[in-house]
Amino acid sequence: MVNVTVKSIDKLQGVLTAPASKSYTQRMLIATALSDGTGEIINPLLSEDTWATFRAVTALGVQVQESTGCWKVKGTRELKAADFIDVGESGATLRFMIPIAALALGRSTFLLSPSLKRRPIEPLLSSLKTLNVEAYPKQINDFQTIAVEGKEELLGGKTCISGNVSSQFISGLMFAYPMAKTDTEIQVTTPLESKDYVKMTQEVLSTHNIEVQISNDYRHIHIPSRQTFKQVNSSKVPGDFSSAAFLLAAAAITNSSVKIDNLDCKTVQGDRAILDILKQMGVNEKIYDNSIEIQGVDGLLKAVDIDAENIPDLVPICTVLACYANGQSKIFNAQRLKFKESDRLATIYKELTKMGASINMDESSLTIKGPCKLEGTIINSHNDHRIAMACTVAALKAKGKTTVKNAECIRKSYPSFYNDLTSIGAEISDGKLVR
Repeated sequence: MVNVTVKSIDKLQGVLTAPASKSYTQRMLIATALSDGTGEIINPLLSEDTWATFRAVTALGVQVQESTGCWKVKGTRELKAADFIDVGESGATLRFMIPIAALALGRSTFLLSPSLKRRPIEPLLSSLKTLNVEAYPKQINDFQTIAVEGKEELLGGKTCISGNVSSQFISGLMFAYPMAKTDTEIQVTTPLESKDYVKMTQEVLSTHNIEVQISNDYRHIHIPSRQTFKQVNSSKVPGDFSSAAFLLAAAAITNSSVKIDNLDCKTVQGDRAILDILKQMGVNEKIYDNSIEIQGVDGLLKAVDIDAENIPDLVPICTVLACYANGQSKIFNAQRLKFKESDRLATIYKELTKMGASINMDESSLTIKGPCKLEGTIINSHNDHRIAMACTVAALKAKGKTTVKNAECIRKSYPSFYNDLTSIGAEISDGKLVR
């Protein structure tokens, strides 16, 4: 376990490059892997979750060559079944790859880590069952797994799936079923949350010449059959707004001048919403072609209400921002956070309350009464990268020192987080995560 100590500071200043998008890296790797021929992925994010996707596609017979700043992928449509595919703690990798494994003749088995055992998968398995795919939990000795029985060809057909548990279920079907024997119709039985992640999947598929038709209300998805993934010679992974949000928030609460490069505001990433949220809170922003410059507020931020339906990953850092705002802020439609790496609604409430925040919590929302006089304490990250990073940002303006336990969990999505913060003036020590 690695603990980091964060000191209160006055100002941050400098220029950073946003890390590559985890979500794009995973999707681009899968689409390239399903395309015949060789393609290059430039600037992939190297994190625990993207390495999980890397392991999964290579286990199924795809060849990937690593070099500095590039993955060279030799794709194939002839996947091979694999035993014990280790997807680490990556829920996205598991949900994307289960339908894809059905393309490989024979049984493939996914190993579930302890954290994945508590994250929902049954809606996807039920949907696949209606499409004549056998995918089921299987206990092997001390290991809990998901087994997928691949056949010579996916049949396609009609299926239903809920939209309020995880959009990743739908993305997984979108990756696999363009190669089915007949067209596939997906009826989304509840309003789809995190729509922008489905848009992202559709965008990546389109780049590889795959058509997926989505109704305006996202309740019906039509996937034409017998499509062929077309290889793309070279694709560059864009910067990640989900990770950059922590840097932007750090600048906002410390009244600092920080510029983040490698951010394109035209992206379909839903978490670009952090820019609108900061603007509503009174933060001065300058938006350039490929970068964002933040000038913090001289004084308190403005309270704001935030609908988290399509931006669940922003909830922890937005809760921190609300602690430094003048007035009452409410973050609502956040019930799905209980199914993340931790019960994120409960864990961010618990840890910020320990620091002195005034927060009320119910099943789907947090109400924050600011401004809060936060004080340094010992923070439990709950092995959740977004909790660790959010509490680190909170500590930058808290009185005294804050220790974040099990801080290495940031490697799941943003391994250089602590290095990046120290490079613009944060005082963080530990000896392993900060170099």
